[in-house]
Amino acid sequence: MANIDLNTARDILERAFAGSVSDHLEGRTPHSNKVLEQSYDLLFESKTQAYREVLLGGILARLVNRKVDVRLPYVQQGELAYSGRTLDEKVINPFLRKMKIPSSKGPFLSVFRRSVTFTEETRGGLRDQAAFDAMLKVLEYVRRATQKKLHGILHYHLYRFLMLRETSQIETIRPRRLSLPQFEDIISSLIATPSGGRFPVFFVAATFSAIRERFGLDWDVRVQGINVADTAAGAGGDVTIMEDGHTILAVEVTERRVEKSRVVATFDTKIAPSGIEDYLFVVKGNDDNAEAMDQAKRYFSQGYEVNFVEIKSWICAILAVIGVKGRAAFVNELMASLSAENVPVTLKQTWNDVILCVTSGERST
Repeated sequence: MANIDLNTARDILERAFAGSVSDHLEGRTPHSNKVLEQSYDLLFESKTQAYREVLLGGILARLVNRKVDVRLPYVQQGELAYSGRTLDEKVINPFLRKMKIPSSKGPFLSVFRRSVTFTEETRGGLRDQAAFDAMLKVLEYVRRATQKKLHGILHYHLYRFLMLRETSQIETIRPRRLSLPQFEDIISSLIATPSGGRFPVFFVAATFSAIRERFGLDWDVRVQGINVADTAAGAGGDVTIMEDGHTILAVEVTERRVEKSRVVATFDTKIAPSGIEDYLFVVKGNDDNAEAMDQAKRYFSQGYEVNFVEIKSWICAILAVIGVKGRAAFVNELMASLSAENVPVTLKQTWNDVILCVTSGERST
């Protein structure tokens, strides 16, 4: 029997999945083998979920041990065979369930006869023979692929699983009551999670909306769409606060360090042309840039305010000030943002995972 180190397999799977999630949230489609795309379409349209799970097991097994013959999933089938059942029960099935990816309820081998081989001879007694043939075609590619190509096909395979999950319905968890330390844990976890910039914007918009609701302000809190240029949309920033039809504050939420050049570009393209007197950069981390700060001081002397705040400490301080009612409004705004149709299921699942972790007493940071 060819040995498969389950810890190694699990680590490869989790790292590859994180990469696929990042690609998905950033709007990138991983490179795929054009010859195999039709086979993948058949596999992911098939009602037999086991085929795509078998394939995931074969890719992982081959990555962990190059000697594995992915056509032989039973240990008694020879020296190059592997235990497909063990790999599925210990790694693949728990992972798919944890990530809420539609999958088989039992071991993927249970849909086949005992001591099955993944060869043409097996197809006779199967319902969806076209999908099985597609699986065999990809398995043959896996048998011959280099390590680099195996990582590529794993990345693409997991991306297709993500797309499958996007078609499912996941209800976001509404926390009943949260303490300030729990809010801090939730914010820390979610802004550290790749989200294509969505979670930081959600938090900032919810903070301003909570201030408005708590103190009865006549504010119009406008949120710019993700990956939509502010200037093209006529917005002052990612979040714009309007009062009586005028911009009183424009906010740019960024996960990157703000350099002097960015401050200058923002002033030239947005602040000065629109006459925005108050502009705020909400940044991730406390990596102060002296040159950017000095440039902001120059604009202050010209009548423009350009300021910088660190996102977590800024939000947590406000949550402490606005009280129970304000914090409830903050949660309501977050739930509304997460419930929007264009929010990826991946983010909803991440939110649920963090909420469950924090409210169950486990520290998420």
